[in-house]
Amino acid sequence: MLGGIISIGTYTTFIQDDNQGQKIESEKPVAFTNYETTTARPEYTVPDGLNFVSAAEKTTPTVVHIKTYADATAMRRNSPRFFHDFFNDPRAEGGQLGSGSGVIISADGYIATNNHVVEGSSKIEVVLEDKHTFTATLVGTDPTTDLALLKVEADENLPFLKFGDSDNVKVGEWVLAVGNPYELTSTVTAGIVSAKARNINILRSKTNLAVESFIQTDAAVNPGNSGGALVDLNGSLIGINSAIASRTGSFTGYSFAIPSELVKKVMEDLKEYGAVQRALIGVQIQDIDQKIADEAGLDKISGIAVMGVNPQGAASEAGIEQGDIITKINEEEMSTVSELQEYIARKRPGDVVKVTVNRSGKEKSFDVKLKNKENNTDIVSAPKNSAEAIEALNAEVQPLADKKASALGINGGLEITKLAPNSKLARAGIKEGFIIMYVDREEVLSIEDLGNALRGKRGGILLEGMYPNGEKEYIGLGL
Repeated sequence: MLGGIISIGTYTTFIQDDNQGQKIESEKPVAFTNYETTTARPEYTVPDGLNFVSAAEKTTPTVVHIKTYADATAMRRNSPRFFHDFFNDPRAEGGQLGSGSGVIISADGYIATNNHVVEGSSKIEVVLEDKHTFTATLVGTDPTTDLALLKVEADENLPFLKFGDSDNVKVGEWVLAVGNPYELTSTVTAGIVSAKARNINILRSKTNLAVESFIQTDAAVNPGNSGGALVDLNGSLIGINSAIASRTGSFTGYSFAIPSELVKKVMEDLKEYGAVQRALIGVQIQDIDQKIADEAGLDKISGIAVMGVNPQGAASEAGIEQGDIITKINEEEMSTVSELQEYIARKRPGDVVKVTVNRSGKEKSFDVKLKNKENNTDIVSAPKNSAEAIEALNAEVQPLADKKASALGINGGLEITKLAPNSKLARAGIKEGFIIMYVDREEVLSIEDLGNALRGKRGGILLEGMYPNGEKEYIGLGL
């Protein structure tokens, strides 16, 4: 009897209570998270739910490893430290300057990459995913967007990546970054789009014509990813990875890619003309803040304030005035300077856009015929002859006097006697008095030598020379 009483008490106290607990738990519905397509655009579908495999399989064969070479002592002084952190820059023995990534964009061997990946190099080597190696030709570069176009000659059609539409990419959308970080080829990482039209002031420190309208993501990228692909889950190219926000030089949470619509336009220009056909409205602009919004009587803090209008510029001729607030271009709303600059950078001189402004509370529209930086609509081409090539340097030079050459123990060279403050040479760190001795290892003793060495050059060149105090310099210069 005592054993029976103990058994009944134990069941009532412990086991029955436990069953009741199980019952309570079973009443709570449990289900796997249902991942839906992250955007409603028709051409974008997520195969088999959230699946990275298909996009990775499409992308990895099209992303190449780029190795650049120059003199072993060459200095990449014309690239910001920010880019050095993102671009493998080992100062390697044997002349290797660095390594990065690129994306094959056509079956006949055209490759998109970053300008800072190839800048200052004398030789560019491209390694495919299957280890085939080619020496690439530099077709052209555009420092204002940090893009460059390469070409390799292959015996058969190469796998290539199709352009997606970066305009339709949504914040929160899943993306993959593919590249070669730390020499680890064909590396795939995933993340989401964190923001669009992001300006991080990395290019504008070099030129006021720079376009910064990056796609920001949290996909992990590191040194060597530069020039690689950012793709959606369909495997469409929506950006070229270019920079990271980092205090350490390694990934710390955010990376930035050039939108594919801008990449596509720049690649077309470099392929067809050898130089980017840059369209300009001809205004000085600023993002709207609370103060400007209050002064202009705006209902919301959005749009772009026209702070000045260039004489004979496209905006001036169309009738746009200082104080106008640009709200739309071709009926597309413009909220920030970055959005406007990217949109216009995808046009060419001679194109006409409809610009809508808020002027003293009233909406007005103007048909603006865009111009180039020379305030005309002519095609801009890469320098073809010696005079054009030297003029592009924006500097005055003269042959080095024999007495100076003898004192320095050199054969001669060209001494820079005057240098424009914002010239390419000045931005590369060169000062007046510098003596140019070699261009891409071709000896330069006269102005004719310099013209011959520069004629027809596109992209990066390597200058070798010294200062009157005997200090030698090797400078990578983007043309």
